[in-house]
Amino acid sequence: MKGQMSEAELHLLKARLRGGQLTKARRGDLIVPLPVGLVYDPAGRVVFDPDQGVRDAVTCLFDTFSRTGSARATVKAFATEGLRFPSRVQTGPNKGTLAWLPLVHHRALQVLHNPRYAGAFVYGRHRQRRGPDGRTHQHLQPRDSWTVLIPDAHPNAAYITWDRYEENLKRLAECAQSRGEERRKSPPREGPALLQGLAICGRCGKRMTVRYHSRGDALLPEYVCQRKGIEEASPMCASVAGEGVDRRIGELLLDSVTPLALEVALAVQAELENRAAEADALRRQAVERARHSAEAARRRYLAVDPDNRLVAANLEADWNESLRALGGAQDDYERQAARATPLGDSDKARIAALAGDFPTLWSDPRTPQRERKRMVRLLIADVTLRREDKLITAQVRFKAGQTATFEVAVGLPAYDIRRTPADVVAEVDRLLDDHTEAGVAAELNRRGVISGTDQAFNPGMVSHIRRSYGLAARHDRLRARGLVSLQEVATHMGVHPSTVKAWRRQGRLASEQVNDKGEHYFEVPEHPPYKPIGRPAKGAKAASPPHRDNPQTRRSPRPRRPR
Repeated sequence: MKGQMSEAELHLLKARLRGGQLTKARRGDLIVPLPVGLVYDPAGRVVFDPDQGVRDAVTCLFDTFSRTGSARATVKAFATEGLRFPSRVQTGPNKGTLAWLPLVHHRALQVLHNPRYAGAFVYGRHRQRRGPDGRTHQHLQPRDSWTVLIPDAHPNAAYITWDRYEENLKRLAECAQSRGEERRKSPPREGPALLQGLAICGRCGKRMTVRYHSRGDALLPEYVCQRKGIEEASPMCASVAGEGVDRRIGELLLDSVTPLALEVALAVQAELENRAAEADALRRQAVERARHSAEAARRRYLAVDPDNRLVAANLEADWNESLRALGGAQDDYERQAARATPLGDSDKARIAALAGDFPTLWSDPRTPQRERKRMVRLLIADVTLRREDKLITAQVRFKAGQTATFEVAVGLPAYDIRRTPADVVAEVDRLLDDHTEAGVAAELNRRGVISGTDQAFNPGMVSHIRRSYGLAARHDRLRARGLVSLQEVATHMGVHPSTVKAWRRQGRLASEQVNDKGEHYFEVPEHPPYKPIGRPAKGAKAASPPHRDNPQTRRSPRPRRPR
C-alpha cells in the first residue's frame, strides 16, 4: 500500500510539473533549445547570436533559398561558393561548441522549416515515441497538432518575417515530389513544355501534368488532367496539345517583358554584385576565425611552463594544427576570390544590351529550356486551359494581377498531318493510266513531289495510296481499254505464249506493262503478223509443216561422220 501511494504521489508531482511547463509554454516563457543563430541573453530573452559570422551564414541561407527556390539548389550554391554553415555540437565532451560544416540537404530543410527564425515561439512540434527496438524517435506533427504557437514572440530576433516563412513552406511543398495530392507546382525541369507545373484544367480545376510525343527529332508537349482517372479508373478529364499554347505564351511574354527589360537587367546586375559581396564576406570571416584560433593556440603555448614538457608538446601540436588550418582557409579564400571576379564595365554593358534585346535571348537556341521556364514563372502565376471542339482557350494570370486570354486552334491529328495531299492523289490516279506503280513513283520523284511523311515515293507507297483512296488498279484500267492477258491473246490467235512474247519483243504486237514483274497486256490484232513456228498452244490447231521445196524452211543435210 505504501508503494502504491508513492507511485501515486510521483504521478501527481509529474503531472504538476507538466502543468507548470505547459503554462510557461503558453506564455512563451519556457526555456527551450534554440537553433543556431539565436541565443538567450542573461535576462532570458531571445536575441541574435553575437557571432557576426553565424548571423551572416543564416541570412545567406535564407537569401539563397529565396533566389533559387529549392533547398537542393541552396545546398548546391553553398558548395559552389565553398561556404560552410554553423552547427552546435549536441552531445559529447564538446557539447554546445560551434562547428563549421558543409551544408547538407536535411540541415537546410531544418532551418527553412523552423519557425523560430521568423520570431515565433513554438512548442510541441515533435512527439517522442518509443519504437520496437526500444529507442525513442521524434516525429514531426502537423501545425494544427502543435501545443503552442505564438507568431510574434520575439520579433526583434527574427531573421525573416512570418509571411516570408509561410512563403518558404509553400515553395518547399511545391518542390516536394512525394506529397501525393498535396503537391501543386513543381520546380522547372528539363523538357520543352513551358507551362510545366503552371497549367490548370479548365474543367475540374486540378493541376495538369505533362507528357511528350516524338515527331521526328522533336518532343511535342501535351497537358493532361488524369489524376482522377488514375485513382478511379475513369476516362481522362482533359487533354490539350501544348505546342500552339507554348508558342502563344512566348509571344505574350515578348510583348509584356520588353518595356521592363532594362529594369530587370539592372536588378539582376545588383543581385549578382550583392551575392558576390555576401559570399566574399563569409569567406573572410572563416579566415578571421582560423586566425583567431591560431593566435589563441600561440598564446596558450607561450603561457605554459617550459619545464612541463608533456603539456608544452600538446600545446605546440595544437598551435601547428591551427596554423595549418589558417593556411588552408587562406588558400580557399584566395582560390574562391579568384573564381568570383566582380562584374566589370564590359559585363555590365553586356547585361544592359541583353536586356534591350530580350527577343534574341528568348529565341536563341543556346538558351536552356529550364531558363525559359524560370522566365515564365517570374511573370505568370498559372494558366487555365480548356478545350472546346476545335478551339483551345487559355486564360493567363500574371503575378502582378493582370490577366490575358487567347485562343489557339486545335492542330490536325497525326494521321491528318501525314495524309497525302489531294493533288498528289489525283496525280497518282492520272499516272496509273500510263505507268506501273514503280513508274509512278519514279515520275513523282523526278518532279520533286514528296509524300505526307516528307519522304520520296516508292512502289509500296503508291500501292498503299491506291488501296487507301480506292483508285482503280493498273490491270483494271487496261481491261477497260480492251487489252487482254498473255494467255488470252495466245488462245485467241492459236499460238504458244512464247510466240506472243517474241512478237512483242520484235514490235509486231502492241502491248502495255501491267505491273513491275514484267507482265504485259496486249491489244488483240485482227490478223496474226505471220504463221507461227514452233509448238502450238494448248488446245489450238496444229500448224501445217514447212514445205520441203521452200529454201527458207528446208534444213541442210547433216554431214556424215567418217567410219
